[in-house]
Amino acid sequence: MRVVRIATTPVKGMAHVPRRDVALTVDGVPDDRVFCLFETATGRVARTAENPALLACRADWAPPSLTVHTPIGTVTGGVAEAGPVTGDYWGRRVGLNVVDGPWSALLSRYLGREVRLCRRREPGAVIWAGPVSLVTTSSLAELARRTGAPDEDGARFRPTLVVDTPGRPPFCEDAWVGVQLRVGPAVVTVRGALPRCAVVDREPGAGCRDHRVLAALAADRTRAGEIAFGVQGDVVNAGRVTVGAEVALAQPSDTSWMPARPAST
Repeated sequence: MRVVRIATTPVKGMAHVPRRDVALTVDGVPDDRVFCLFETATGRVARTAENPALLACRADWAPPSLTVHTPIGTVTGGVAEAGPVTGDYWGRRVGLNVVDGPWSALLSRYLGREVRLCRRREPGAVIWAGPVSLVTTSSLAELARRTGAPDEDGARFRPTLVVDTPGRPPFCEDAWVGVQLRVGPAVVTVRGALPRCAVVDREPGAGCRDHRVLAALAADRTRAGEIAFGVQGDVVNAGRVTVGAEVALAQPSDTSWMPARPAST
């Protein structure tokens, strides 16, 4: 088994950008979802399920410079943090710092309501599931068969890693729950299944509905009332992982399902 795709995004909710390599640390991926949008009217961290237009946006983060591309324009500048704010993230209070610059005005105009670009204070603060997520090509192939999609590369699920699993059955990752995976030089403990929301029914990079993915999975992928696809994990040994890195079980597998919190959206 090998890693065939790596992707992250510096701004929560925006399109995940493919990468050649990524650092996996005990806090997750250092530059993944560093920023988020704060809704001034609600006091909440903006959710992708309620803001699917964000999927058509892309961000490039080369500290200290942040560039945000939207369908109505592109802005770039050096990040300067202003005052603190506390946001509600799925009922959890998270510490954020408002970012001064041109991004908030553009994104407010694009979304049609006032939002402020913020930087999270703690790693993983706006990631509800495990800091690393993973899907397999075996499961993606089965999903493509069910939906009739000509190709399914996993982008709609926004995983950190896509693992090629030749010769293995669909949903083989279920058996990895509770065990450790060696991913290149890193080791990841698979925490549990990854519940999904309606965002996966939308085309990556566009935000429009294209396939009824949740409906295709509902019959046999429902766990504790939620539809699951892929797995989430925690990094126990850090390392830089590249596309092509070998993936192997580090200990015998346990096929039991473990409780999992809602996936980050």
